[in-house]
Amino acid sequence: MMDKIAVVGAGHVGATTAQRLVEKNLARSVVMIDVLEGIPQGKALDQWQAGPIEGFDGRMVGTNSYAEAAGAELFVVTAGIARKPGMSRDDLVKTNAGIVRSVAQEIKQAAPKAVVVVVSNPLDVMCAVTKQATGFPRERVMGMAGVLDTARYRTFLADAIGVSVEDIQAMVLGGHGDTMVPLISYTTVSGIPVTQLIDRATLDKIVERTRGGGAEIVGHLKTGSAYYAPSAAAVQMVEAIVLDKKRLLPCAAWLDGEYGIKGVFCGVPCLLGRGGLERIVEIELTADEQAALEKSAEAVRSTMAATG
Repeated sequence: MMDKIAVVGAGHVGATTAQRLVEKNLARSVVMIDVLEGIPQGKALDQWQAGPIEGFDGRMVGTNSYAEAAGAELFVVTAGIARKPGMSRDDLVKTNAGIVRSVAQEIKQAAPKAVVVVVSNPLDVMCAVTKQATGFPRERVMGMAGVLDTARYRTFLADAIGVSVEDIQAMVLGGHGDTMVPLISYTTVSGIPVTQLIDRATLDKIVERTRGGGAEIVGHLKTGSAYYAPSAAAVQMVEAIVLDKKRLLPCAAWLDGEYGIKGVFCGVPCLLGRGGLERIVEIELTADEQAALEKSAEAVRSTMAATG
């Protein structure tokens, strides 16, 4: 358990993340920060009062000030505008870059030793904005994308094959967008290669549905984007860090030559523990997977240029 974890943004993703964190007893205090007066205060008070029912003793605090988050050991950044139908994650880049840059500067002042998990879109680019604005080492700035993309991939596979999601082992790398890279060569069902259980045409459709998973939800909601699964994914990363679990999870990390890629955030297998990103694990990819990962990294790099 940590003494204090802060969540920036009290919208659907932020509030649901904060609720999951306090219910899992990952911190003595969970601080939810938002610029809108009354919103974080009201939601936090409501969540705190669920403690006797859900069995948690952590304190929920809602605030418009980073003063309450001073010394927090970990921040989850969800601030920014959400996608609307027809918008890509990249369409958000300029607006959200300004928001996230301001948030990152506040974090640097309030908690200079914190680990930061970025959820704001476009994810990989917002990680770069956060790293630049805070000046934190790559071990303390990472992004939530691969865990979510992998969860979507596993969900669709389990449904198609007719097995429990628990028996699907898979990993999705690359940028959080249309160029993400589901690793078919490493996808198994209780150790059985997925290609032995499902035909390639169906598998290709599942890969495409995974890539468009967020847009599919936006299309249904019309005025918002996904938040239940994204918050669960962020909390899985936080839990791995808080409890020093040494989980090997696909996360957006700053690459410095790994996989032949340098100077960009991209989803890769990451070992998470109390220090944050403890190690990037390089695995052997097929030629097609390596090419797709490089293409995905270049797509992230081109979007980065739009932040100025």
